[in-house]
Amino acid sequence: MNKLEKARENINRIDREIAKLFEERMREVEDVISYKVENNLEILDSGREKEVIERNSKLLKNEKLKEYYVDFLENMMRISKEYQKDILLKK
Repeated sequence: MNKLEKARENINRIDREIAKLFEERMREVEDVISYKVENNLEILDSGREKEVIERNSKLLKNEKLKEYYVDFLENMMRISKEYQKDILLKK
């Protein structure tokens, strides 16, 4: 196996892990929206989003990746909000 094949194999393994974590995260999002509905809370919590981005971006060891990771987090939160809205529309 050459270097490219090995790197792609590792990326595939990581992508499988990400898929499992994504499903786990979205199950938690379902619990979040249920709580928000029961307690008349808004879907958007800008303070929470800012806190998550600040806290999690500090976990990176490679500073060059920070802006990309922040973008990743923002997109993940956008998807979570869309999913919450979809759940609300189906209720």
